[in-house]
Amino acid sequence: MSQTLTTKLQPGTQAPDFTLQDAQGRETALADYRGKNVIVYFYPKAATPGCTTEACDFRDSLASLQGKGYEVIGISPDAPEALAGFTGDFSLTFPLLSDEDHAVALAYGAWGEKLVNGEIVEGIVRSTVVVDPEGKVKLAQYQVQAQGHVAALKEALGI
Repeated sequence: MSQTLTTKLQPGTQAPDFTLQDAQGRETALADYRGKNVIVYFYPKAATPGCTTEACDFRDSLASLQGKGYEVIGISPDAPEALAGFTGDFSLTFPLLSDEDHAVALAYGAWGEKLVNGEIVEGIVRSTVVVDPEGKVKLAQYQVQAQGHVAALKEALGI
């Protein structure tokens, strides 16, 4: 286990900028979303049961989120090729970004130790950060559950 400590983001602080590749290998930056509210969610691995549940919930809620002015970006340590398969297999209609070296997850406080099958491992801690139009953190939630997370997030955002 590394001794890498991540700091959880706090509302009102500036969200760390990033530029990552999407499923098609195109670069996408947080700066591309200035002037909009954006939900940045971190998930451990494409096409696993919990991550599929969460991604499909975001897909199914996208119209209502966008109707209230929120865009959605998913970030995982998966390679762009894996993201392309995940996007196609589940008809995901929002960008999934590849953070293979998990630098963005570290910057967002979404990387750390977690319990998986009775073992402590290091990896993505399922997390969601809502960034406002000025690039500041509006809401940060860590160690969220895949099932029901989108509904709880919508409630927290008043949607």
